[in-house]
Amino acid sequence: MKRINNSVLRSAFAMILGFVLVLWPEAAITYLVIAIGICFIIPGIFSLLNYFTREKVEGEPSPMFPIDGAGSILFGAWLVVMPEFFVNILMYILGALLVIAGIQQIAMLVSARKWSIVPLGFYIMPALILLTGIMIIAYPFGAAANTFVIFGVASIFYGVIELINWYKFRQR
Repeated sequence: MKRINNSVLRSAFAMILGFVLVLWPEAAITYLVIAIGICFIIPGIFSLLNYFTREKVEGEPSPMFPIDGAGSILFGAWLVVMPEFFVNILMYILGALLVIAGIQQIAMLVSARKWSIVPLGFYIMPALILLTGIMIIAYPFGAAANTFVIFGVASIFYGVIELINWYKFRQR
């Protein structure tokens, strides 16, 4: 049952991300980097709060200052303040994510062949997703907004194919 939920959640997240990237590519680039920065800041704040609000026990050595928490806050703040700097790096990361997603779907289809017939057509979209990821990695600076639109379309296709695969193979 856990696999089903993961597939459906992955699919929904991929399709939502894809629609946002297709509809608002320029804004999505900046906001995605800012959101990643916030995801670094929040755990860093919790780490520092835990350090400063801990109960002090007599005779027990004081724990070390959470350098990783402070570093997380600083890195997150850097992402939030200077998102344009990280957009170029993000292009490579998003391309790599598509490559990984395409490989994962192809591997899942290959393993599904052990217990079911998998038509050749099921391999077309994962192969296109894989090729799109390779293209984004090869040409990340051609046009960042266009690349995000391409990534968004590929993300939508990934979500749809993930749902189709889940539906077709859920009994197994």
